[in-house]
Amino acid sequence: MLPSLKAAFALLSLIELISSIPLNTKTKLSEITHRIQHLNSGVQVPCNDTRVAQVSFTDRKLSDHELLCRAATALTKVPKCKKDYEPLIINLQSLHGKRNCSLSNENEIYLRNFLPELGNFTQGMYRRLAGWAAQ
Repeated sequence: MLPSLKAAFALLSLIELISSIPLNTKTKLSEITHRIQHLNSGVQVPCNDTRVAQVSFTDRKLSDHELLCRAATALTKVPKCKKDYEPLIINLQSLHGKRNCSLSNENEIYLRNFLPELGNFTQGMYRRLAGWAAQ
């Protein structure tokens, strides 16, 4: 009886964990990553010489939501290529759920270098979510 009770408890815990990670989040992260790969696979990244605020995706003091917010804010500062980046911005904004966030313009980076960093970050988030769901 005790082993079956333990198994039932483990199964309930796993179901609770998986249900706490919205499937929509993983889908949006995947869409962002694929969109960035698509933009980078072209001859030239749209507005690639535009400088945007650098987002420190490796800063562990900031939450993932804050980093996503900062990335979305940085991309909104590229108005001449709005149609190219709007799907990314919309997905990023829906993931972080904040209206605005702080973004320093002290350090800037070319958009052609920013996009791969953002892609690596969102791909890492996707893998972490998949790892948590698998445990």
